[in-house]
Parts: sequence; structure tokens; C-alpha cells
Amino acid sequence: MSRTLPPDGPMLVALDIDGTLLSYDGDLTDAVREAVGAVRDAGHEVVLASGRSLLAMLPVASALGIATGWMVCSNGAVTVRLDPSAPDGWVTEDVVTFDPEPALRLLGEQLPDARYAVEDLGVGFRMTEHFPDGELEGEHVIVPMEDLWSSEVTRVIVRRPDSTSGHFHELVEHLGLEDVTYAVGWSAWMDLAPLGVSKATALEQVRRRRHLQPHRTVAVGDGHNDLEMLRWAARGVAMGHADETVRAAADEVTGPIDDDGAVTVLRSLLEAP
Repeated sequence: MSRTLPPDGPMLVALDIDGTLLSYDGDLTDAVREAVGAVRDAGHEVVLASGRSLLAMLPVASALGIATGWMVCSNGAVTVRLDPSAPDGWVTEDVVTFDPEPALRLLGEQLPDARYAVEDLGVGFRMTEHFPDGELEGEHVIVPMEDLWSSEVTRVIVRRPDSTSGHFHELVEHLGLEDVTYAVGWSAWMDLAPLGVSKATALEQVRRRRHLQPHRTVAVGDGHNDLEMLRWAARGVAMGHADETVRAAADEVTGPIDDDGAVTVLRSLLEAP
């Protein structure tokens, strides 16, 4: 059932990026840009929350006209505050890391032909081989597998271009990965994050820092890495093209990305009661 939040102050509006604000081809429509701007102008706290790295989120924030505020990156492992006065335009507020060695050893045995990468915050990625063009931002450094677990990391990416997301789901269920949180993307792509870390855990910290009440939260997303976020929000909205698992986790379903479904949700936040 759809829930309408009372107009008694600002809301925290958490927005996934790919498949929610941007098409899977990376297109951003004027309608989405204008709706995000209108919600921010109305005084609400818009927080971009994505599996993308910080470097991959910054251009999206810029395209949306967002120069200040919070961003949840790497599925919740990294939280930054945008600040134009800072040397890089952002300040790190929270970083959660984990030891990737056990998971990488296990995955490497089962998927020896997959490509593996770990994130170096604000720099780029160390990887076993190059990923398909355009998929990862920043510097790319090719290293042996052992180098990927030489220190704790915020995120591990597993990519197998000739596989499917369904195969990744089956593999993870079979392996029973422990001590990590994982999310399988719409392509043959899997993210590993610290155990218990998700977009929701990071957003909850932002909510507390901004002194906003739990009932003043809205989230929009389309992927399995949005499940916790949709359940966390007082009003969780799934995109119309999301699969049944994601739709079931939400309070309501909006239109698909091809119809700018997020715009409908954003405009509803501007309506008078």
C-alpha cells in the first residue's frame, strides 16, 4: 500500500542511480534532472545511494546539479559529504573495510576465469585484468590475485562477461559466502561488501546525523542491492521494471525507467496535502 508522508519538514530522499535515475545505457533525462532539483529546492535531503564507486558517482551528482549533501557509495561501505570548499569537492565521513582474502580464494577456485577488482577509494581499482570499457572509473592497475587481498578493502567486484546474473546467484547460494555482504547486479556482476553493510546501514547513519525522524525517509531503487534500503525507508518505492523480489520489498511500485518512474515519486513529494 502506498504511504504518503506528512509535510512537517524535510525528508531524506535516497535515490539509486542505475536503473532508477539513469537508464542502463547511462542516459539522464531532463525530467529526472528537473525533478531532483525541485525536491532539493523544496528543502529535502536528496542522497544518492549506489553500488558505484565514489569516482563513478561524482559525474552523476554534477549532472544533477548536486554540489552539496551526502552520498552513499559502494553499496554503503563509503559515505561522503559533498563540499565545494574541499580540495576534491568531497569529504569522507565513513569508510567500512573488510578482509577480502577468504571470499576471493573461494571464488577464485570456482571462477578461475572471472575478472576480479578491489576499490582504492578516490583513486580507482586494482584488478586481475581489465574490465569491459566504461564499467569502472579512475586508475586501473593490473595486479596478481594475491595483491587484491594484501590489505583490507571497501569493496570487491567479480565480473564474468560471458556469464549471467542467474549463474552468479546459483554460485553464491552453493558456496555459502560468509563474513561478507554480497549483491548480484543485472549483468554477470557481483559486489562484495563488509558483512552487515548495505545502503540502508549507511543511510541510517546519515539520517541520524541530519536529525531526521525515521518516518521522514523515502527510497527509490530497482536492484537487489536496494532491498535493505527499500525496507529501511518509511516509503520504499520499487521501479516498475524491477523483479518480483525487489517489488515485494517495497511499499509501492512506480513506473519503469523507460517512463521516468522516479519522476512520479519525486513530484509526489512536492504535492500539497
